[in-house]
Amino acid sequence: MTNVRSAGSSLKKLESSEARHEATPQTPATSARSSAAPKSGRLAPAAPRPTMIGAPLWTRRMDATTPFLVLLLLLLPTNQASSIRSGRCSDSLQRILKLTRLTQKESTELIQTYKASQGDMSDVFCRASLHDVPEPAISGLKVSERLESVLDRLCAFLPHLRRVYDQQADLQAPDSPVMVQLGHVGERSRSLGSLVRALYRDAFPNLQEPAGGAAVPEPPAQNVFGQKVYGCVLLKTYKAFLSNAAREFRSLKGKMCRDSRIVESS
Repeated sequence: MTNVRSAGSSLKKLESSEARHEATPQTPATSARSSAAPKSGRLAPAAPRPTMIGAPLWTRRMDATTPFLVLLLLLLPTNQASSIRSGRCSDSLQRILKLTRLTQKESTELIQTYKASQGDMSDVFCRASLHDVPEPAISGLKVSERLESVLDRLCAFLPHLRRVYDQQADLQAPDSPVMVQLGHVGERSRSLGSLVRALYRDAFPNLQEPAGGAAVPEPPAQNVFGQKVYGCVLLKTYKAFLSNAAREFRSLKGKMCRDSRIVESS
């Protein structure tokens, strides 16, 4: 009788335990893990990641644009230097052209003052021609040759202008208008020569710099009339040279300062 009661109590406990197990809900994740877990108890190997064929897209784009970027970086300093050099060339020629025009204007006034200071027949002896004064023409085919010709002519005129100044110093008062204007034109001309030489040195660093001008031989002894003729002819010739030089500088500004490669190849 005792055994029958014990068996009945055990049966009730078993049924109660099974009822609680069936009443406990299972989440989908728990069910999936339970169904996917292998019976052996080992973890399943992870699925392999998909591999990319070739380099990543951003790398391929970088490779395609790299030559262009490198070329751009190489050209930036060159273009910047060319721009700076072109600007410096334009500024230098503008100063030279301005000084040339000013000297030409003052030489025109000087000729009128010179004639007025020489007395009668000044118009007659100013029409004479002499062979011992520099030529006003500018020669050369290349840009460098024409700029060198301007510098050579200018250097050739300077000692002649000095000689006329010294000759008139014996005939005129130091503070006379002709002496003052002769001094101004001589000073402007020396400054112009320095600017042109600096431009030539900067534009053509690989070319030999022109000489400072040949020594001018002393002319034969001249009387007062001969000195007056010499001075007037020289001033007229120098004025013609300044007119040619101003025209040449305007032309050179368009050729030399447009592109630094033109300067280097000329």
